[in-house]
Amino acid sequence: MPARPSRFSRLRLLPLVAGLGCATASTPTAPAPSAARTAGVAPSAPVSKEALAALKLELVAKHGEAQKARIDRGVEQVAALWRPEDGDLAAFAREQFLPEGPQLDATFRRLEGLFEQLDGHMNELGRELQWFTDLDLGPLLPVESLLAAYDPSSNVTSDLFQAKPGFVVLLNFPLTTLAERAKAGPTWTRRQWAEAKLASRFNRRVPAEVEQQVSKAIAEANLYIAEYNIWMHHLVDAKGQRLFPQGLRLISHWNLRDELKADYTDAKGLAKQRMIVQVMERIVTQTIPAAVIDNPRVDWDPFTNAVTVAPPDSVEPNAPERVAGTSVKADVAPEPDTRYARLLATFQASRRADPYSPVAPTRIARSFELDRGLPEERVRALLTELLASPLVPRVAKLIESRLGRPLEPQDLWYPGFRPGAKVPEAQLDALTRKRYPTADAFARDIPRILQGLGFTKEKADTLASYIRVDASRGAGHAQQALRRGDFPRLRTRVEKGGMDYKGYNIAVHELGHNVEQVFSLYQVDHTLLSGVPNNAFTEALAFVFQARDLELLGLGQPDAASERERVLNDFWQSWEIAGVALVDMATWHWMYDHPDATPAQLREAVGQVSRDVWNQYYAPVLGRKDSPLLGIYSHMISYPLYLPDYPLGHLIAFQIEEHLKQHGPLGAEFERMAIFGSVTPDEWMRHATGAPVSAESLLRATAKAL
Repeated sequence: MPARPSRFSRLRLLPLVAGLGCATASTPTAPAPSAARTAGVAPSAPVSKEALAALKLELVAKHGEAQKARIDRGVEQVAALWRPEDGDLAAFAREQFLPEGPQLDATFRRLEGLFEQLDGHMNELGRELQWFTDLDLGPLLPVESLLAAYDPSSNVTSDLFQAKPGFVVLLNFPLTTLAERAKAGPTWTRRQWAEAKLASRFNRRVPAEVEQQVSKAIAEANLYIAEYNIWMHHLVDAKGQRLFPQGLRLISHWNLRDELKADYTDAKGLAKQRMIVQVMERIVTQTIPAAVIDNPRVDWDPFTNAVTVAPPDSVEPNAPERVAGTSVKADVAPEPDTRYARLLATFQASRRADPYSPVAPTRIARSFELDRGLPEERVRALLTELLASPLVPRVAKLIESRLGRPLEPQDLWYPGFRPGAKVPEAQLDALTRKRYPTADAFARDIPRILQGLGFTKEKADTLASYIRVDASRGAGHAQQALRRGDFPRLRTRVEKGGMDYKGYNIAVHELGHNVEQVFSLYQVDHTLLSGVPNNAFTEALAFVFQARDLELLGLGQPDAASERERVLNDFWQSWEIAGVALVDMATWHWMYDHPDATPAQLREAVGQVSRDVWNQYYAPVLGRKDSPLLGIYSHMISYPLYLPDYPLGHLIAFQIEEHLKQHGPLGAEFERMAIFGSVTPDEWMRHATGAPVSAESLLRATAKAL
């Protein structure tokens, strides 16, 4: 699951750039928005070139030639976003430009402290508004979805421009390009990194009402996904047989995928897996009957799509309440493209922000160039390097020999390389439910878990004191804190009988996020640099924790053989999610190319994109053409363009693991890496492991393991 970015992270997580990707010849230029790609026209700068030149000369005469470069840059940065209603730019610059010295230093410290508080408290307000939609606290009130969709931070950037602090920042601190950061960053002081991060908060000026629409669309998509459950006991085959136990409620896609993985140790596992794949494909194609979603009062054959009323004695006691006065119906009407309507709503809201972001004029460009600090072309090259690797058929042949059958689509998620993978899921469930009957029980065990991961007792106790654990309505996520004094939240699903293994596995992953969040907020030298370069890095650090979940249960202790298996598992997981990421990326390009598409047209497009990627990279290995299975990931609906962070995270995690083998223990090295803060991806990786982000380490180790 993702580390959920704060809704205020549009300020916190913006990169250190203004013209990222378009300021120098050596950096790919983001495409200018065509008429079809824009939803409006942003205001242009009102000040003439002549007036700006005169202002610069005046300021240089006042403050000295040594300040000329800063003056030229600051005035241009302000002018780019200044509007007529902002008043007299020259008068503002005369008053607010600060030459290097004690007053500039004091202003930097004041702004750094202020923004930590502003970000942190806004983050807390947003968390409170989403409290009941995020957590499993019973049926939702009608007002909850409206509260969750409201973003109290949406007007902050706009207000800071209107009140002028935003322009003070732009006048006195440098916006930098990707090329500048890559070239000069290794020689920068920590103060220079923090100044650049400060300025990046104001690299675009999006109206508050536009930001609010984006937040609303994403919140509605999150709630839709959080309640997308399948009651597995009510799936039936052609003979009317029920393959899954009563009470098993799985959220799409996370729990469906994890159940599929667990079924490799089940005597009926192959039949169960084929049924889950059929469910997933019907979700993607929207041929799933709407009546079967989160409804244990009907039975469903996903192969024929037949729906029947479930026998009363088969209905779970904790079944969701029916709307008063309604009766149970065996309705086969498909879900009305709701999945794609939610995605389109996020696209249309995001598109309204495009004219106000000339440095990255699409959500795609902002996702890669601004949020990740990595050009899309480089990410795509890393993904295709994995997907097209000649190692893939060699690993597939090994899996096939272990299974004793030809591979099928579900083997995309083959987990057999993991230590303890042969332990039946029921045994793991019994172990975790006994140990963690409640979310609080997991919270109490965090110190022991952290010591098991290599942290000292003192450090483990300190880290645990900062982390709060909640039972999630959805599959789970980690929610960061943005000011010192607040606490990151660990959310995972805890069913009525306790935390099953799926919930535990997610909880260990989220714990990795939370520990990173504590270190990178409380121990970073500049709070402007709190966090990590992008979401892929916090995913990578969470993967490091998650890979040891069975060890923490006393299973799968590492040795030479298990190390070989770990490498193969990392390769197969990375290969799987790389194609999913390509589908996510291609879907957003399709929406920009077809901005007036209907949900039905988007559904067809996602299906086609999924089949195309599948046929190119997966069908030759997994034995069936034209599967839309790669479109199942829920992130594509609720976390826009998040999925590329997972394969990147696997690559980064593997580089970290290789480093830990030589330079452990985990606890001390994890801390050293996490406190380095939000710099460029390659700079962070060089500090952490001595090499930039690359697939080379994983591919080399996989070849050796084979």
